[in-house]
Amino acid sequence: MFTIQLKVRDYECDMQGIVNNAVYQHYLEHARHEFLLEQGLSFAQLTADGILLVVKRVEIDYQSPLRSGDTFEVQCSTSRMSPLRFVFHQKIVRLPDRKPVVEAKIIGTSINAQGRPFLPPVIDELFGRSH
Repeated sequence: MFTIQLKVRDYECDMQGIVNNAVYQHYLEHARHEFLLEQGLSFAQLTADGILLVVKRVEIDYQSPLRSGDTFEVQCSTSRMSPLRFVFHQKIVRLPDRKPVVEAKIIGTSINAQGRPFLPPVIDELFGRSH
């Protein structure tokens, strides 16, 4: 499981003093990009190579809020959904008490420059071959 630690910045909070619900998607996306880098894959280079990773569906369960100054961890693991779709399973937990904040399931695929779904070998291997 890949993890990254981050800290809430003041401007990410709404008038209630908690992180705005849309900001959590930024945290999740940042973790996915860092996960790819750890695997030796640059999102920008994949795009330049004509491998466009796209999100097809986002499911987020909000469990408890983060506030300005909170530190937290974003966890990321992957699985294969079908021959052309993969899943990022992600959680955000507040530190140091490890209180659950968000649980998310991000379904994605890759498309070529013509917008057609395909899974090149580098992505196929990363997410495990579909059966």
